[in-house]
Amino acid sequence: METVLSGIRPTGNLHLGNYYGALVNFIKMQEENNCFFFIADWHSLTTHPDPKMLHENVRNVLSEYLAAGLDPDKATIYLQSDVKEIAELYLLLNMHAYLGELAKTVSFKEKARQNPHNVNAGLLTYPVLQAADILIHKALKVPVGKDQEQHLEMTRNYAKRFNSKYGVDFFPEPTAYNFGSELIKIPGLDGSGKMGKSEGNCIYLHDDAKTIEKKVKKALTDQGPTEPNQVKPDYIENLFTILRVVSKPEVVAYFEEKWNTCGIRYGDLKKQLAEDIIAVTTPIRERIINIRSDNECLRKVITEGAGKARESASKTIKDVREIMGFKAF
Repeated sequence: METVLSGIRPTGNLHLGNYYGALVNFIKMQEENNCFFFIADWHSLTTHPDPKMLHENVRNVLSEYLAAGLDPDKATIYLQSDVKEIAELYLLLNMHAYLGELAKTVSFKEKARQNPHNVNAGLLTYPVLQAADILIHKALKVPVGKDQEQHLEMTRNYAKRFNSKYGVDFFPEPTAYNFGSELIKIPGLDGSGKMGKSEGNCIYLHDDAKTIEKKVKKALTDQGPTEPNQVKPDYIENLFTILRVVSKPEVVAYFEEKWNTCGIRYGDLKKQLAEDIIAVTTPIRERIINIRSDNECLRKVITEGAGKARESASKTIKDVREIMGFKAF
């Protein structure tokens, strides 16, 4: 049974991209692996240092994890800041991280451009903390999207660098758990890139039917194809990508045929897409509402999860200290 780790930053609610990017597969994954799922509240401080919203965002994400199907009896679900061993490993790994490689990280350069007045050290060393999250449990698999592939490669580099420097075979080199031949990327509704909170192009798992209909209706389209079998522009392909994950194959085939014969009506496509998204998210939304109001349930899950995570993390950090020469008198 392999150890698998995944985390999400509590910077808002979970959206359809999170769900189909990983969560929809986590139910199966927790049946077959030793899974650690954590809420990355330390990571959120790099770009969203809002003390008024942090706890509420944690509550939301935890509720949505559980509503999506994660089972605390089958997997370890915990809050990153409850496991102080992660912070210590982060500190120690920083001694093996180089300024040049961190400054070249794609995510760092993008976030620095987006937030030029908050280019902090935590943002620069984000990949090191992410490596600590993974290596503290000696995880072998990590479900990641395409935007995180570079960070996972850096984690492998830190593992190799540590092992080489100290002449040990201690940290494994984790690989992507991608549930198929390609890592999944759910596009946004604005025609640009992936679905993401900061881009404002999301359909959230807690959105009600009217909100979803309104968002889908506003999705970017054009005048339609002008010749049979025309290649779809990216913003139209985005809609078909979402359609393929929420709709039945015959529905997808119908609209593909309408596109290829220049008979597509975007109003019909959007209506169907909204209906199918609502069918997927409504049961989750109802569970979110129930779980979010159950303080005792949330407290129990996070307390027990922290205990199990610390048990695993303490073993790793004890060995790391010894390897690096930190010994008791």
